Amino acid sequence: MKKYLALLLAVIMVFGALAGCSSPKETDPTPAPDTDNEVITPPETDEMDASGLKLGFILGSREHAFYVAIEDGIKAAAADLGFEAVVLESNLDGAVASERIETLVVDGCDAISLSVNDPTGSTPAIEAADTEGVPMFAFDCTSSETDVIKSFVGTDNYEGGVVGGEAVIKYLEDNDLTDGAVIGIIGYPEPQSCIDREDGWFSVVNEYKDEYNLTIVNLGNYKGDASTAESLMNDALIQYPDMAAIFTVGDPACVGALAAIKAAGAKTVMIGFDANPEAHEAILDPENGKIWIADVAQDPYQIGYSIAEQMVQYCLKNTVDATTILISPYLVDASNAEVK
Repeated sequence: MKKYLALLLAVIMVFGALAGCSSPKETDPTPAPDTDNEVITPPETDEMDASGLKLGFILGSREHAFYVAIEDGIKAAAADLGFEAVVLESNLDGAVASERIETLVVDGCDAISLSVNDPTGSTPAIEAADTEGVPMFAFDCTSSETDVIKSFVGTDNYEGGVVGGEAVIKYLEDNDLTDGAVIGIIGYPEPQSCIDREDGWFSVVNEYKDEYNLTIVNLGNYKGDASTAESLMNDALIQYPDMAAIFTVGDPACVGALAAIKAAGAKTVMIGFDANPEAHEAILDPENGKIWIADVAQDPYQIGYSIAEQMVQYCLKNTVDATTILISPYLVDASNAEVK
């Protein structure tokens, strides 16, 4: 069976899915995903003694403060519950994630969880590990392409997109920009979490499209990379120099877009997603805060701690609290941002 796993993973790495950037264009409404999931209270940690368990975790990338905070939560759970945590990273690449899954299976992990940033590229490896008898879990991003994931813990990303959309509309209303404004979004249409954020945002702004005569522009796929976001923003401002506001599905996109907006001397404002330390710093900065005005905040530490709890509970009791556990996001602006 392990030879079968290795062969399958080799095929996955060769044929991992690739995605390109799209140019600015008018965007149609997108359907909302099912959001009828309850927020679950985590189990009492003193009920579980996980000493003797080895659990594997695959982060998206330690270059992102968000994943570093998730790792902090994982390590805290390991200290509290007594399991051994093996934490790797995938560099946001499905082929790399597949390699990491194989490594953790061979290493004898009792369960594995990962941020499924590239579902097409890593889902076959997830299913292969499940076939080997290693229970699989997901955090932050999951896959709709398989049903073997025992539990997923993450932000209610669709609701986060709604929060971002409402913030954009409020900005337009507060600044008398409700007649013919151009607004945009920088997306990342590979991870399901970012797709959900985009869908939530569109669910709000499309309601106001006709009433406020909005032009809604999809700036393209920034691929989780700040320099790509800067290039997308530069191109968009050439075509739409008076763009009023943008929403981004991740803070690295705001970092890149901020540089482009400042270089162009544009009056565009931004609302990001993640509320990483750089977002708080920018929002509170006298100059950058005029552009980066708000951010949708998550609780990555709790995501890391909670997924570890679910893995331990499954290994010890063969059960989880829920197949989907969502943690509510909230808006950070100058009124509640803080230096981190």
